[in-house]
Amino acid sequence: MEKKKQTFALDIGTRTVVGVMLEEIENKKVIKKIYALEHKDRAMLDGQIHDITAVSQVIQEVKNALEADFGPLDKVSVAAAGRSLKTEKAQAHLPISGRVLQKDDVIHLELMAVQKAEQTMKEKFKEVNTEYFCVGYSVLYYYLNGEKIGNLVDQQGEEASVEIIATFLPKIVVDSLTTAVNRSGLEIGALTLEPIAAIHVLVPPSMRRLNVALVDIGAGTSDIAITDQNTIVNYGMVPIAGDEITEAISDQFLLDFPLAEQAKIELAAKDEIVIQDILGFESTLSRDEIIEAISPTINDLAKRIADEILQLNGLKAPKAVMLIGGGSLTPNLAEKIANELNLPKNRVAIRGVDAIQNITFEDEVKYGPELITPIGIAVSADKNPIQYRSVQVNNIPVRLFELKQLTVGECLLQAGMKMSQLYGKPGLAKIIMVNGKSMTLSGQLGSPPILQKNGIDCSIDDVVSDGDSIVAKRGEDGKEAAMTIKDLFDNTENTYIIDGKSYSVKPKIVVNGNTVSPDYLVKDKDQITVQEPKTISDLLSIVNLSHKLKGIEPFYIQINSREIHIPAFSGKVLKNNLEVSLNSPVKSGDILQFVETYEPTLEELAITQNWQLQYSVPINFNGEEIFLYENITQVYKNGQLLKANERIRNGDHLIVEFKKFEQFIFQDVFRLVDFQLPNEAGKYEILINGEDASFDHPIQPGDKLEIKWIGVKN
Repeated sequence: MEKKKQTFALDIGTRTVVGVMLEEIENKKVIKKIYALEHKDRAMLDGQIHDITAVSQVIQEVKNALEADFGPLDKVSVAAAGRSLKTEKAQAHLPISGRVLQKDDVIHLELMAVQKAEQTMKEKFKEVNTEYFCVGYSVLYYYLNGEKIGNLVDQQGEEASVEIIATFLPKIVVDSLTTAVNRSGLEIGALTLEPIAAIHVLVPPSMRRLNVALVDIGAGTSDIAITDQNTIVNYGMVPIAGDEITEAISDQFLLDFPLAEQAKIELAAKDEIVIQDILGFESTLSRDEIIEAISPTINDLAKRIADEILQLNGLKAPKAVMLIGGGSLTPNLAEKIANELNLPKNRVAIRGVDAIQNITFEDEVKYGPELITPIGIAVSADKNPIQYRSVQVNNIPVRLFELKQLTVGECLLQAGMKMSQLYGKPGLAKIIMVNGKSMTLSGQLGSPPILQKNGIDCSIDDVVSDGDSIVAKRGEDGKEAAMTIKDLFDNTENTYIIDGKSYSVKPKIVVNGNTVSPDYLVKDKDQITVQEPKTISDLLSIVNLSHKLKGIEPFYIQINSREIHIPAFSGKVLKNNLEVSLNSPVKSGDILQFVETYEPTLEELAITQNWQLQYSVPINFNGEEIFLYENITQVYKNGQLLKANERIRNGDHLIVEFKKFEQFIFQDVFRLVDFQLPNEAGKYEILINGEDASFDHPIQPGDKLEIKWIGVKN
């Protein structure tokens, strides 16, 4: 017979602590028992523990009650909620080179993405001193070779990648929760977030293609999770919930907080309730009367929840909203949230444990929406890969979540040790001016701390294991800044390629008005000027190539008394194959080319100006292929007609005449053909394409021209 798997879960809420015992056998989940106990005092506020001792006592009582039926309990699954809940998305990539991916490879890839999300969040909130823990993450998408895929296990390809959304809580929230659990004789077996736990049981993967918001309204916080496109896309939290309703009842009717809480509970089931205020007066109030008095608070809670949903869902309302938690029973709250989101009333609903699939209960007790999250914590206990680790740092216990192989350095940081206190102090700095800008030369860094792990010397990136003991001692102080000009600027020659030839240029260093050697030791408050070419013109001057400027003039000519600029023939400067001006900045390694001004032929100029110099027509005359041509554009310089191959110089004055083209006639052929009359002249025929014609008959390209003599003896 298969061994039963037993899970103990706690939902440590603002108002109550709920313990759940779940048994799983043959993939069937059974809730064996649920035991809830209220805090005696307000030991928790807004989901955060404020009195660890008081909370641990309540946990101990819940544990004792369940141990009476189920035997000793040493590990527990818990969930956390916090005012400073942060979420971050990240991607990670893993080259796999065709090998088959195993489950461990996929988990490693997911945790790589979690680490990136953690780093991004730390950079985003770098001005905040709060330390954060990653307490949960969800996979948004897997990719294989850049394409989305449902599961990476057993897949092959070139690259696997994953996109995740990770959730972080302040260290103080997790530490207080852990301490309270440990003081009750328990160890945290799994840690998750309340919205993650709830959504696992209430919105199964098959429903997550829908854009749905799940809102867990407890006593101190209202936790929100959003699903869409087959995954959980975002988490959030509103730091008000059921306690604000209780406080409104307390304020309106002068009730002690516990009595106001009792009145709120009765309000959900009765039309009238009897109350006794702090002055001892007893009165009977209708349900509608109380709701009207606290309506502003209900409206505010609905608006805050709706606003957070819109922020998390890209400023648009989801398709539906599910409300869970004891605070969801607040009168008219569901309707008001629907109004705030402009949703139909039937799209915002309270969901109880009867909505949980594949769960059975051992007793017939009817449980409400307040137990969704406790059951979710128990069900999702084995779905979170985060491992909890404990080490000693200088004899102080430190608790960490192992998202990767933990190092000594990470343990030191998590223990609250500032690296500036462990490393020796840096030496005195020097402040100098370089080209008019202030520059600080840092002193020598202090030496790293002396580190030991379990009594053996180690480095800061050594891997640690659960239970390791780390000792850290401060390193030695560093020496003051001591740098020469050579150290500061490396005295490197800048190299430039100009028209295929290499030129080296050393920067000129001037300190306080005097040229110094590379070995000059820089002093505090020195004024340093580094003189090196800034532009192409500067560089040409330094390397004595200023004469190249004369060969790259713009190309201008006058045509019929109008000056025009022709870029095609103008000189130009190319820097790394791109045309630039002489004022373009230069840097070492630049390749410069100087293209000189070009003197084109008349034929080349005509192409740029769209001139047609000649008109020609191909024909056949007495079996010979010839071309008839006519110069239709004539260009004169200094009164002389230019030929097509003659050169045009920069600044030339040209006169251009355009002739009207007249169609060629038969007799034009005699300008090009040496036609001989026969010895004995006689009658003749003029033919074009075999048809009778005359000498003044117009001809077309490709025409066949003939002159035939009649009666001539051969």
